[in-house]
Amino acid sequence: MCKICVFAGTAEGRELIGFLLGQRQAQVTACVATEYGKTLLPAAPGLSVSCQRLDREEMAAMLAQSRFDLVIDATHPYAVEATENIVAACRDTGTDYLRLCRDTGYVPEGAAVVPNAAAAVQFLEGTRGNILLTTGSKDLAVYAGLSDFGERVYVRVLPVEDSLRLCREAGLPASHILAMQGPFSQEMNLASLRFANARYLVTKAAGSAGGFEEKLEAAAKAGAVLVVIGPPPQQKGLSLPEMIEFLSRRYAFSQKQQVQLVGIGPGDPGMMTRQALQSVEQADCVIGAARMVQAVSRPGQATFCAIRPEEIRDDLLTHPQYRRFAVVFSGDIGFFSGAKKLLPLLEDFEVRLIPGISSLSYLCARLGVSYEDVVPVSLHGRTRDIVPDVLAHPRVFVLVGGEDGISRLCQALVEGGLEDVRVSVGERLGYPDEKITDGTAAQLAGRRFDRLSVALIENSGAQVVVTHGIPDEAFLRGGEKTPVPMTKSEVRSVSLSKLRLTADAVCWDVGAGTGSVAVEMALQARRGQVFAIEQKEEAVLLLKENRRRFGVRNLEVVEGRAPQICRDLPAPTHAFIGGSSGNMRQIFALLIEKNPRVRIVATAVTLESAAELTRCMTDFGFEKTEVVSLSVARARPAGNYHLMTGQNPVYIFTMQGGRRV
Repeated sequence: MCKICVFAGTAEGRELIGFLLGQRQAQVTACVATEYGKTLLPAAPGLSVSCQRLDREEMAAMLAQSRFDLVIDATHPYAVEATENIVAACRDTGTDYLRLCRDTGYVPEGAAVVPNAAAAVQFLEGTRGNILLTTGSKDLAVYAGLSDFGERVYVRVLPVEDSLRLCREAGLPASHILAMQGPFSQEMNLASLRFANARYLVTKAAGSAGGFEEKLEAAAKAGAVLVVIGPPPQQKGLSLPEMIEFLSRRYAFSQKQQVQLVGIGPGDPGMMTRQALQSVEQADCVIGAARMVQAVSRPGQATFCAIRPEEIRDDLLTHPQYRRFAVVFSGDIGFFSGAKKLLPLLEDFEVRLIPGISSLSYLCARLGVSYEDVVPVSLHGRTRDIVPDVLAHPRVFVLVGGEDGISRLCQALVEGGLEDVRVSVGERLGYPDEKITDGTAAQLAGRRFDRLSVALIENSGAQVVVTHGIPDEAFLRGGEKTPVPMTKSEVRSVSLSKLRLTADAVCWDVGAGTGSVAVEMALQARRGQVFAIEQKEEAVLLLKENRRRFGVRNLEVVEGRAPQICRDLPAPTHAFIGGSSGNMRQIFALLIEKNPRVRIVATAVTLESAAELTRCMTDFGFEKTEVVSLSVARARPAGNYHLMTGQNPVYIFTMQGGRRV
C-alpha cells in the first residue's frame, strides 16, 4: 500500500486522482482550497479530502503526521505561492515531491501578453470599450483601480459566495457579474463576450485543459482583443501522461488506458458533435487515417496515422505513457465503420463509443428526404453486385471508393438494365466545396467524381414481390418445337421452399436448363452466389439471356458436364438437381465431399430417376430426408367451359447431412 497526497487545483489533478483511485494499492489524500474544489472530486473509497487553505507550517505538520510516500503538486500554474509552500513543506519533512505540469498553450500573434494583473490594468487603462475578465475573483481588487471600472468591466466567476462577495467588495454592479461554472465551450465564451459587448477579453494562458483555445477562438469571432496574463514561471515537472507512466513503474500500477472510438462526421470538423470534439480535444493521443487526424487534432497533440485495426491496436499497446486515446473514424462508428473490426481487439482497454453524423443522414438531409426506408450498401473496399439491391428496393444508399467509384457504380446499373434510375451523388460532403449532382445512371456513367463520394439511388419501378414463383412465361425457353427443359412454377416454388435458402447462400443448380430455378435462387440469395451448371449449348445461351433479363449478376453460368466441371467451384450450402445426365451418384458424392452439411433438393419425373434418387438417399446415409409427390393440374378452355388437365407427377427429394461412401 502506498500513501499519496495530491494538491489538486486543476483538471489534470482531478484526472490523476481518478487514475490513482483505480489502483487497489493506492491510498489517496486530496488537498483543495475551497468547498467548491471538494465538490469536483468523487466520493470514493480510498480517497480522503482536506478542504482548507494551508500555509507552509500547516502543510509540513500534515505531511509529518500522515507520513506520505509521495506528494504531487497539481496546483494551478498561476498558484506560485502555493507551489513554493508545498516544495518547502516537503523539504522540511523529507517527503518526495513531484510537480504535475500543464501545457499553457500557444499564445497567438496580436494578443497583449502581460506578466500579472497589475500590468493588465496598466495596459487597459489607455483603451476604450468594455472588458470581460475570465481570470476569477482573486485579483478583482487590482482591476478595481481601472478608471470607469464599474461601467467597463464584466467578470465571469464561480457561482460561490466567496467569489460573489469579492465582486461586491470591488464595486461591481450585479448586472456585470456572470456567475457560472465551466468548462466553457467556444459558443459559451462567444455568448459571454456578446453579452458584455466586450472589446477586450482578459484570460490566463492556461492551456487546453483550462479552456484557453475555446477563449481564443471566441475572441477571434467576436473581434475582441486578447489580454493574456502569463505564461508564469513554472518549476520543471511531468505532464499527466508522463506522471501516470512514472507512477505505474514505481508502484506497479496497472494502467488501463481509455480508448474512445469517435465518429467525426462526413467531412469538415464543423460537422463533429460537441461530444466528439471534447473527446478529441481531451485525448492525450489521436489515432486514425492521416486525413482525419490532420483535420481534428490540436497543435502539439500526439498523433499516429493508422488504418488497419491491428496497426491501431499495436499503437495503443506500445505507448503506455498516454492514458486517453481518441481513435477517429469518418462518418458514424456504427455505419460501415472500421470500428466494427477494431472493437474485438480492445479487450484490455476501457472503451467508449462516440457516434457521429453518417454520410447517409447528411446526404438525405441535403436532399430533403427521409432515410427511414433507405437500404444502405457499401462498395468501399468490397465487391458486391448492386443491381439486385436496386431491383428490390425503391431507394439504396451506396458508399463507394476510388476516383472512378461512382462511374463504375453507374455503369453497373446501366449493364443491369437500370439506366433510367435516379442517382444523387454527394461529393466531399461537409466540406466547404461539397457538391451534389443528380441524374440518371446513364447520364452519370461516364463522368468523374471526387473519391470522397456517396450516392442515393432511387428506383420507382423496384420489384415488390418477395415470394418465389415467377410466371413460366417470364423466362425465355427457345424454339416452340423443342423448348429447353424448365422446372415449372408450381414445382419450382415447392422446391425452393424445401431448399430453405439464406441471403448469403452458395448454391449449385445442376442441369439448370433455362435457369428458372437458378434465377429465383439468385434473387433470394442476394448476398450469396449461384452457379448454374448446364452442358447443352442452346440452354447455356438461354441461361445467359435470362440472367440478363432478371438482372441477377450473382448468378454465374458454368458450361460443362457435372460433376467434372464442378470440382473447382466453391463448396455449396444448397444444391438443386434438375438433371444429371446419368451421373446422379457421382454428383451426390462430390456435393458431400465439398460440404457434408449441404442441403440438396432434387426432382424426378421418371420412375427410373426416382429409383436412383431413392438409392442415393439411402446409400449416403442422410440425417434428414423427405420425399414429396406433387401432382399439378391446369385449366384449359373447352368451349364455354374449362377442364382441368393433369401434368406429369413430380417427385421432390430433400436431403441433408450425408456421409461419404
